Amino acid sequence: MTPPVTIVGAGLGGLTLARVLHVHGIAATIYEAEASAGARAQGGMLDIHERDGQWALRAAGLLDPFRALIHPGGEASRVLDPQGAVLMEQPDDGTGGRPEVLRGELRRLLMESLPAGTIQWGRKLTGVAALGGGRHTLTFTDGSTATTRLLVGADGAWSKVRPLLSDATPTYVGAAFIETYLFDADTRHPAAAQAVGSGALFAMTPGQGIFAHREPGGTLHAYIGLKRPADWIAAIDFSDAATAKTRIAAEFDGWAPALTALITHSDTPPVPRPLHTLPKGHRWDRVPGVTLLGDAAHLAPPAGEGANLAMLDGAELAQATAAHPSDTEAALAAYEAMMFPRGAAAAEQAHHILELCLGDSAPYGLLDFFTSAASRGERSGRH
Repeated sequence: MTPPVTIVGAGLGGLTLARVLHVHGIAATIYEAEASAGARAQGGMLDIHERDGQWALRAAGLLDPFRALIHPGGEASRVLDPQGAVLMEQPDDGTGGRPEVLRGELRRLLMESLPAGTIQWGRKLTGVAALGGGRHTLTFTDGSTATTRLLVGADGAWSKVRPLLSDATPTYVGAAFIETYLFDADTRHPAAAQAVGSGALFAMTPGQGIFAHREPGGTLHAYIGLKRPADWIAAIDFSDAATAKTRIAAEFDGWAPALTALITHSDTPPVPRPLHTLPKGHRWDRVPGVTLLGDAAHLAPPAGEGANLAMLDGAELAQATAAHPSDTEAALAAYEAMMFPRGAAAAEQAHHILELCLGDSAPYGLLDFFTSAASRGERSGRH
């Protein structure tokens, strides 16, 4: 009989794991550090791919309600030069296979599909101790503990579960994104709204770029990319929003005002997001009773794959667990045999995409990539 599964982290991967386990009649408990489902904003748009994210949702029995969340027109993309001239335009004709949804709405769908009490909120993990025989004890900041026979770390880049399996820690990749938002943009920021268009915007030169996406309700969600040392980013006082916006905008001197408005006119304080990665091909030897999924297992630069991979990891781990009801180790070995090469290939691609966006060939390397994808009958997606 399959033991109850203990999951650390209520992100998309952990939630998908719990949901597919539930579909197969296997109990799970998720321990989440956040105090509640609405404790923080859940990020922006995600493009959910047919081969992984949608496959996972089908395994979860949630593909139809997912389709009700799709943002029409969100698959459109365009590449601009720094002066705002269009270098490439790709409309959303409904055939792309990578529909856009808000991360928060997708997370809500998954949470509401779970039995009441599955998610234990406000349970921040401080440490894990091995008890032998594949069993572990979890200790939380409130002093409580829990014991598990099957533990899954779905707790992201800075996973507290990962040290049970690996000495690897995330390292800075040499670039950061600064996150900004413009609200009611069609009325209040029409030039920026026109520049972004109906979907995704890419505007870049070597070492820097402005990447944005239109969200429902006229919101423009931007990531300002800069290839800079970590101490350069750290030297900016982001607690002073006006000064931080001025400092970041200075790096884009001479760019079209419709583009730099995504920095200077942000309706929220700019938030730095330094990019980190685990070693390419990160893997570990089988450790009884524990495994990882998503960023905890194969953190890489953002390239439109992270959420999709985490959901696929969760679904495949659940299916492997259901297929080996009396042999946890066989289930974990089967899952890891699929996950390791997939994560390695995705990480390699993610580093390649980051180099196309901020490396010496920008923007023309990315344009060539999009053209090549189109020639293969693929949509470029939101890389």
